[in-house]
Amino acid sequence: MISSLLVANRGEIARRIFRTCRELGIATVAVYSDADADAPHVREADAAVRLPGNAPADTYLRGDLIVKAAQAAGADAVHPGYGFLSENAGFATAVADAGLTWVGPPPAAIEAMASKTRAKELMAAAGVPLLAPVDPERATDADLPLLVKAAAGGGGRGMRVVRDLDELPGELATARAEAAAAFGDGEVFAEPYVVGGRHVEVQVLADAHGTVWTLGTRDCSLQRRHQKVIEEAPAPGLSDGLRATLHTAAADAARSIGYRGAGTVEFLVSAAGHAHFLEMNTRLQVEHPVTEAVYGVDLVALQLRVAEGEALPDEPPAPRGHAVEARLYAEDPAAGWQPQTGTLHRLSVPDGVRLDSGVDDGAVIGVHYDPMLAKVIAWAPSRAEAVRKLAGALERARVHGPATNRDLLVRSLRHPEFAAATGLDTGFYDRNLSELTEDPDATVTGLCALAAALADAHGRSRFGGFRNVPSQPQTRTYDCGGVEREIRYRLGRDGLHAEDFPGVRLLSAASGRVVLDVVGVRREFAVGRYGAQVFVDSAAGSRALVARPRFPDPTARTEPGSLLAPMPGTVVRVADGLAEGDRVEAGAPLLWLEAMKMEHKITAPASGTLSALHVKAGQQVEVGTLLAVVTE
Repeated sequence: MISSLLVANRGEIARRIFRTCRELGIATVAVYSDADADAPHVREADAAVRLPGNAPADTYLRGDLIVKAAQAAGADAVHPGYGFLSENAGFATAVADAGLTWVGPPPAAIEAMASKTRAKELMAAAGVPLLAPVDPERATDADLPLLVKAAAGGGGRGMRVVRDLDELPGELATARAEAAAAFGDGEVFAEPYVVGGRHVEVQVLADAHGTVWTLGTRDCSLQRRHQKVIEEAPAPGLSDGLRATLHTAAADAARSIGYRGAGTVEFLVSAAGHAHFLEMNTRLQVEHPVTEAVYGVDLVALQLRVAEGEALPDEPPAPRGHAVEARLYAEDPAAGWQPQTGTLHRLSVPDGVRLDSGVDDGAVIGVHYDPMLAKVIAWAPSRAEAVRKLAGALERARVHGPATNRDLLVRSLRHPEFAAATGLDTGFYDRNLSELTEDPDATVTGLCALAAALADAHGRSRFGGFRNVPSQPQTRTYDCGGVEREIRYRLGRDGLHAEDFPGVRLLSAASGRVVLDVVGVRREFAVGRYGAQVFVDSAAGSRALVARPRFPDPTARTEPGSLLAPMPGTVVRVADGLAEGDRVEAGAPLLWLEAMKMEHKITAPASGTLSALHVKAGQQVEVGTLLAVVTE
């Protein structure tokens, strides 16, 4: 029996595993980097061991330090979570060699699936359907489009879609460099890119006694940068025959490598309904909560029992209803999905949905780790009800801090293609991103800005309330998503007079709450203020505003053609041979920044001369750092 468990991970998944451990009476041990010293997962564990440093390579990827931490804290088992070392056969072996229980599959099973190229060979021998690889050296126009993929790792790193044969050599080189930097393995391969394909996966759970469960399907087709955004179970719109094929193939895959524990077999399903094996993730998946909701199980508890040698019942529980999960990221979808940093002042969702989060109010979102803030999961008897429930909960959530993808999630869930389950394919955001990130309702934005101005005026009032005498006209200016909005109003005995807001009356106001009558309809606005940042939440919509200073700094200028770092991060590489004085073309890549596990290409804003290059590979930069200057 496991008595004390170390989780070799951080954030949301560490907290998730600790929650189950508390229910089972198992003591918990956390590990943490310096950046995570005050993180919730550290505070919630019974004991915690520091891993000196900030970067994953120095901390959560140091298997030797983690094994020593488990021994020092008296843990008798290790759970890897997902990401980091969760699919590292060497780490699994080191844990077992130290006399600790490994909560995961046998190292040999991990090794068998570690390389996607070797995994495909094994699956072909087991009769699992898959896409035939394409030799990049012999590819022709008839093979296009192609998908270049890293053989190791995942998360969209080292993955490129090639639609023009002339671009293949360059994309192969880029994919190899990215894969080598991310996984220490630059091997890549190519296969047909299935246009309109769906990402469908099967949850498996196997014990050491020969029982293999297949716990239904999940659809994870809504992705950005080949990373999942919205997942649901069961995958809608599949025929009974296709479901049976997927379940059988997943079980065959698990049995063929002597699998044990929780794992996921991923497939690409074509528009014609043909399934092709992609890979097997030999760990717990981020999206496991939707399967838990549908099957009424705790997959972490089952992992622990399997690791203790317990046998599974012959058959899993029967599924019921539908579940949908949305990943809330600190990122700006309209700006190329750029990750965002800063203080998360508040995160709360209404009751009735599940919130799995690695952060608490006041957390600082940095650059070292994935930008996912939380997962929000809704279950209901039917798909339509679950989707409506999740969209409503996200819309009413309070998210005060860096820009997030919350609005995109709500709009995605309510999009006709998604609602009707007719547009569930990996090209969903390629087709719909501009529509899903279009400017918000200007009327709602204006009302939110007015509420912010009135709440600010109340807070600045000497007597804690509005004066009962005629006042001078007041002006407040806010940046509303890059659009400047000036609010001009006057308050007096006869009420509120606000320019551009005919028919709006003030019913009550406080520094954190304003109630307006909008053409006969009562509207309530909750106002949160954090320095110049103002967050206004209402049933009509939420807005993040920035109060403009009354006297802007006249020195805030940048030279034309300046390229500023859009986020803090590391310069991972500069274009080959690039030097000051070179001629560059508009759109040409100049350098790449890495932040929050993603690479971001910095391109020339116009054709001209690279008149300044201020950074080099390996250099750390802060947001707004001047990287280079291109003179037209």
